[in-house]
Amino acid sequence: MQSVLVLAPALVLLTLLYLLPLAQMLLRSILDPEFTLEHYQHFFTEAVYLRVLGVTFRMALAVTVLTLLLGFPVAYVLSTARPRWRNIMLLAVILPFWISILVRTYAWMVLLGRSGVVNETLLRLGLVTEPIKVINTQAGVLIGMTHILLPYMILPLYSVMRGIDPRLMQAASSLGAGTWSALRHVYLPLAMPGIVAGSILVFIISLGFYITPALLGGPRDQMVAMVIAGQVQTLLNWGFAAAISAVLLGTTLVLFAVCNRLVGLDQMFGGISR
Repeated sequence: MQSVLVLAPALVLLTLLYLLPLAQMLLRSILDPEFTLEHYQHFFTEAVYLRVLGVTFRMALAVTVLTLLLGFPVAYVLSTARPRWRNIMLLAVILPFWISILVRTYAWMVLLGRSGVVNETLLRLGLVTEPIKVINTQAGVLIGMTHILLPYMILPLYSVMRGIDPRLMQAASSLGAGTWSALRHVYLPLAMPGIVAGSILVFIISLGFYITPALLGGPRDQMVAMVIAGQVQTLLNWGFAAAISAVLLGTTLVLFAVCNRLVGLDQMFGGISR
């Protein structure tokens, strides 16, 4: 009974701020203006919307892979560093959370613009003969989203890697395993819960990204969140916007269920809490 009372405020808040709006969105997708499945039919029969959904998932997958490749070595160094340096590096990882995503995206626009620092440096080094176009391309969106979501990959990885006994790698080496072999057969399987948890976290957040693709992407790089915003703010087509949101939510839940089936939620998030 005491545990229920402790959880009650959180449950009420979750119901009011998440479950009720979610139920309203699902109802609006089939009851606007009256009961109909026309919104879903419109989405799945128009090639442009399926293309946007494909772009969204491809971008989310690319960002997940890139953050994993960049975040894994950072998390490994964090988990093996001395406490003093570890605290300094952790602060550097967490610091971006205190800065608005809008500010960080505008900073990338300044850096990657035709007259930005990156192009000026490349021109002075003679690596390019004219400024390269990064803004309003998928490359710009990929760079911006990877930078913003990198801490979401590093922190779950670091949490799991902190629980791995470093003597296991030493034992593998003493038994004749090379560095790569010990990493592949000993370290990676133990770090897998962090890899899966971080990947799911980054992938799901990427699916709903709006500000960075809107500012750094081009017209052909629209993601689902941008289409939903256009339907609500410009076309005032709330029913269709709710149907697109429901499709995105359903697809995400299916992927989450597949990951749960393959790896198991208890193993993924149990690894974080170790």
